[in-house]
Parts: sequence; structure tokens; C-alpha cells
Amino acid sequence: MGEAERDAAFGDPDGYQRLWTPHRMAYIQGENKPSGPAPEDGCPFCRAPELPDAEGLVVARGKTAYAVLNLYPYNSGHLLICPYRHVADYTDLDGSESAEFATFTQAGITAVRRALGPQGFNIGMNLGAIAGAGIAAHLHQHIVPRWGGDTNFMPVIGRTKILPELLQQTRESLAESWPQS
Repeated sequence: MGEAERDAAFGDPDGYQRLWTPHRMAYIQGENKPSGPAPEDGCPFCRAPELPDAEGLVVARGKTAYAVLNLYPYNSGHLLICPYRHVADYTDLDGSESAEFATFTQAGITAVRRALGPQGFNIGMNLGAIAGAGIAAHLHQHIVPRWGGDTNFMPVIGRTKILPELLQQTRESLAESWPQS
């Protein structure tokens, strides 16, 4: 394809290179997003632990909580800590769930440090859709590893995140690095 044909096919030339990220369209269009608030409405956090670990991207399992890779990560190693029980709010957890949720958050930080060596973390949860929760009906806590310089022009200009390995490779590395109890 010549330059004229490319320009005609892909829009007017404006001096910018294009970075195509077709895998992001699934997220933008709401693929894997539940159709309602109930577990049977397609909750991905209820579905993931029912799958084999590699297929569900599950890194570690406990009695009341588990760790799973974010399917649409902000950075490599972006983990989510989820209770098995389908609850929307942190205050809905009982004592044993709260304890394991906290323990899994600590273990997740340890595993990511061992496997990927980040220089810092963002840890948090968004309670409710208005607070930014993409899946508001099922509580989950984010563990986002951070490195100096990991915010660059790519997300701002290219609307693209650079992930140096496939999610399955990251899952295997984190599962191997998960602290043994």
C-alpha cells in the first residue's frame, strides 16, 4: 500500500504516527462487564475462580478471597484482590473475609515486589460506579505496581499502555512469587 492509499484508508495525514490497540476495544465496549448487579448477570469476579487458574488469571486462592490479574491492567502486574462472596461494599465483608482480604493485599504486594521489582504501589478500591468502579457490584482492591518513569507519553498521546509481557506470563511469575503460608 502506497502512502496515498494509506492516508485514504486511515484518515487525513496530520504528522502523527498511529498506535493501534484493538485489544482495548473489548474494554471500551464493556465486554466481560456484568449486565446487572447479581452474580448470575455475568460477574467476572464470580466467574474467574470457577475457571482453572491459568484461564481465569487467578494468581492465588484463599478460603474467602483470591488474587487475580486485571484483564485490562494499568501496569504489568496489576493485581485485584477479591472476596469470593459477591458483595459490593467493603463494609459488607465479615471479620474473616476482612482479615484474609487484608492478608491477600499484603501477600500480593510481596509477590509483585519479588517478581517485578517495582519502586512503589498504588493500592485502593473504588466503591460504587460514581467512584470509578468498573465492576461496582463485586468488591475488589487494586494493587498497581509503579516504576519511576512509568508514566510517559504513551497513555497521554497514544492512549496505549506498554506491557512488556503477556498476562499469562505475568500470572505465572506472580503465582511462583506468592508467599507461602
